[in-house]
This record gives sequence, C-alpha cells and structure tokens, in this order.
Amino acid sequence: MPIKIRIAQIEDVEDILRIYAPYVLNTNITFEYDVPTLDEMKSRMQKTLETYPYLVALDDERIIGYAYASPFHSRAAYQWGSELSIYLDQHYHGQSIGKKLYSVLLALLKCMNVQNVYACITHPNEKSERFHAFFDFQMVGCFHRAGYKMGNWHDVVWMEKAIDHQQHIEALIPFSQLTHEQIESCLALCYDK
Repeated sequence: MPIKIRIAQIEDVEDILRIYAPYVLNTNITFEYDVPTLDEMKSRMQKTLETYPYLVALDDERIIGYAYASPFHSRAAYQWGSELSIYLDQHYHGQSIGKKLYSVLLALLKCMNVQNVYACITHPNEKSERFHAFFDFQMVGCFHRAGYKMGNWHDVVWMEKAIDHQQHIEALIPFSQLTHEQIESCLALCYDK
C-alpha cells in the first residue's frame, strides 16, 4: 500500500508524540529537554493549524512521520517566511517519506503566498543537510555553540529556500483559508514523489 499524506488532526497527537519523544530523549536534533505532555502537544498543533499546514504520513493507516510549518519570526515584515520541521518514525528513514511530506508542505505554502522557507538544523547532521539540499535549500549561516544538550554544546546551521519571489507580494493566506481544492491538489503531489 502506498504512503499516504494527509492533514494532521488533533486526534493524531498520541502518534505524533510517539514519533517525537525519542528525538527529545535520545538526540540533539531537537533542543527540548523534556517530552511535551499530550495537552501541550495538542495546544501546539491547534495553534499551528490556525495559520500553517501540519501534515502526517501514513503507512496502512499508521502514522509514521509528520511535518509542519511555523512563523519564521513574529514581526509583520517576516510574515512571508516560514520555518519548517519534520520528524519520521526511526524505522522509516531512507524511504522517501520525508520527500513526500516536504513536497506537499512546500506546495501548500506556495498556495498561501509564503515566499521563503527556512530550516534550523543541529550541526553536523549530514542527512538533514543533504535532504534540504535536495529541495534546493542553501546554507546561509552557522551559530556556534548555540544549544547545550546531552552534555555537549551544539552548533546550528540555517538553510533557506526561496519559493517564489515576486515584485508584487500577495497577502499571506492562512492555511485554514485555503480551499478544499487547493489542499487536495497539493496532497496529490505525494504520489508523484
């Protein structure tokens, strides 16, 4: 059965937390120290879905990964920029699931008139850096010793991608205001990857 991508629902929170918890507890990929509670994760998802896409990948109805967008910065002039996040079940790496999630996520953001997307990556993380380079993200900077976790200081790198720079900027359309047809058209892209 092919991998399916759909919009996340609040009821998915336990599966999303199941995927995220090992990253918090066992890696420096996220700088959180403590696994969020179910209520905290629900709150984060609800807040995201008001303005940005939040996607899940399913293998035979089992959630195996997720990706979402969030504001790059709170000031008004930054509203056309978005930071992206992606997490996969540890058993599903290397199967192009991340590429399917990102293809849909980037298409949705383009429909919303987002112009720039950014990724903040703990460095070194060659796999994540290669993944973003596949989507034409460019390295733009490194913050040295930016986070302390698991007994060590870690650098972070920022990568960026211009989705569609135009002279005349259209207003940002919140994800919740995209049409059903726009969303379905973007979701269909996952079957081409």
